[in-house]
Amino acid sequence: MNEPLLLIPGLLCDARIFLPQIVHLGARQPLHIALPAKGETVEQMSEAILASAPPRFALIGHGLGGDVALDILRRDNGRVSRAVLIATDPLAEPPATAAAREARLVAAKAGRLKEVVRQEFPESAFAPSEWRAEIMDLLQDMALSLGEGVFLRQTRALQRRPDQQKTLRRANLPLLFIAGAQDSIVPLRRQDFAAQLAPHGKLHVVEGAGHLPMLEQPEAVSAAIAAFLDGPMMLRPTARKPG
Repeated sequence: MNEPLLLIPGLLCDARIFLPQIVHLGARQPLHIALPAKGETVEQMSEAILASAPPRFALIGHGLGGDVALDILRRDNGRVSRAVLIATDPLAEPPATAAAREARLVAAKAGRLKEVVRQEFPESAFAPSEWRAEIMDLLQDMALSLGEGVFLRQTRALQRRPDQQKTLRRANLPLLFIAGAQDSIVPLRRQDFAAQLAPHGKLHVVEGAGHLPMLEQPEAVSAAIAAFLDGPMMLRPTARKPG
């Protein structure tokens, strides 16, 4: 497969969140990085990304980037050939979770963005490893590079994100869900539920990884994505799942 690959990073992340995959996949096909930074809703972000995306492409999204990827699929425009959703929750954000974000918004406006990063990505969200501190340093550096304004817009988008269960049920294309076994932000059971909703969904669990499997277990994630992209385009008829 040599279609362009569109990668959408998650909350407070830039292209560096996919650096191992960019290195692994970049030699085989064109890559495009699309930051979900324009707009204050997932729908506005997906519209902005589609405006400059290739005519047809494969799609990879992580976290908020996965939510935006789902909204691109909701539009059912035939431009996406297949998609990889990493640490992605297809449900709307619970009111209590959305309300808890308000304190972090206040902290970000007060200039405490590094502190906010540690609240958004607690140590428990990642599998124990010798490079966990390096990952946190990278998260903070990306956040400071993007700035408070991007965080505010992305937070509002997460608080208002739509329920995409219907989108998954109607998605007639290959979908790969990649989940870190120790992800406490988007638990494995939620990602397994999402994969089961999609007629052609498949779940790949990455051991020894949490919310950022792309960095925690880069070789395993890159290999899983490459194998998925090389998979057959023809889809076998699948009975529609109930609901």
